[in-house]
Amino acid sequence: MSEPDSVMLEATRRRLSGKQADTVDKLTRAAVQVLAREGFAGMTVRMVAAAAGVGTATAYTYFSSKEHLVAEIFWRRLVGSPSPVSDDPDPIVRVVAELRNIAMLVADEQELSGAVTSALLGRDPDVQHLRGRIGTDIRERIIRALGSDPDEDVVESLELLYAGALVRAGMGYGSHSEIADRIEKSALLILR
Repeated sequence: MSEPDSVMLEATRRRLSGKQADTVDKLTRAAVQVLAREGFAGMTVRMVAAAAGVGTATAYTYFSSKEHLVAEIFWRRLVGSPSPVSDDPDPIVRVVAELRNIAMLVADEQELSGAVTSALLGRDPDVQHLRGRIGTDIRERIIRALGSDPDEDVVESLELLYAGALVRAGMGYGSHSEIADRIEKSALLILR
């Protein structure tokens, strides 16, 4: 079983059976639809459960909050996206491609992109757990893109760049496409 496949059988709270994984998948797909219609402020776990055709109690079995649900959506998209994105011999090209890929994971879904920023800033312990996993995954992608023995200050600067860009996008200071362009320009300043 590949990493993305195994993640689909693993929720923040526990390992999932096939049927449970299907339920979580239904809930995450329904959440994207509810977000598009209601926005993050208007979305509730109850609404998502109804849209997924499952009971509210069942939804809360898997997700402690709407923030947890949205963080899970982003986590699943992240681990489902390819890495490395580029096999170019130039580490600068690889890093820029990696950061752009991550920035564009929710670019075409305005409500979801704003919700991801809000959700990942939450204090819910399940969100904190996912935020750590997301941060670790992004860090590992940056390190792989940089190649052997990368400068720790460069890695941290690129992590901060991405995190700051995510917040800016979530605050509406630009589309994810515009933010991805800005990430590229800023990454080049750090890497050159």
